Amino acid sequence: MPTKTLGVIGGMGPAATADLYEKLLRYTDADCDQAHVPMLIDSNTRIPDRTAAILRGGEDPRLELCKSAKRLESAGADLLVMACNTAHFFYDDVCAAVKTPVLHMPRITAAAVREKGYARVVLLATTGTVQSGVYADAFAREAPCVSLLLPEEAEQAAVMSLIYEGVKAGRRAFDASAVQAMLDRLTKAGAACFILGCTELPLAFSMYKLAANTVDPTALLAKEALRLCGARLREDA
Repeated sequence: MPTKTLGVIGGMGPAATADLYEKLLRYTDADCDQAHVPMLIDSNTRIPDRTAAILRGGEDPRLELCKSAKRLESAGADLLVMACNTAHFFYDDVCAAVKTPVLHMPRITAAAVREKGYARVVLLATTGTVQSGVYADAFAREAPCVSLLLPEEAEQAAVMSLIYEGVKAGRRAFDASAVQAMLDRLTKAGAACFILGCTELPLAFSMYKLAANTVDPTALLAKEALRLCGARLREDA
């Protein structure tokens, strides 16, 4: 049975938080309620947009991020995760606000890519995540032998549109053809896989039926959190 309670700093956005929760449930080898990890989710939609803060001097999200971490710690969480890649730019601030350990999704992802033996991978993420360097730093630390590539400027704009005008806007009918063209181009150019470095992107790939070899940081985070909380993982997870 799980021995630890997991706390999720969520709301960035709500659909991405729900996706993490669904994966935590799906990957658990459980034959009863008690075999699942006890979980606390703070879907704090008051956390300001992380990309706007990093790129344009928008409202600082650290106050609300730390509030969420403290609430979860006070409520009994033994381990914390953040359901947002861009929020990891503020990882050290969150860690400093609590005594509870906080997992680092980009570092977990970089280590998994290294273990898969990929040589060239493409980061798909918000421009805030890209320019913050959280994935570049994670790969330098965990997978220095892997080349981390980025889309071209117009392709990055298409990724941002997919995230903000597609998933975050709740649009089921969204033209993702520009993103698919980018995936095809970079695959032909030798990219081994695409890192879905925004928690809305796994949802986008499913909603808009995008096709490519991908690595899902949300899934990797869920599996590591379950392992550390003492849950059994399904063999097919």
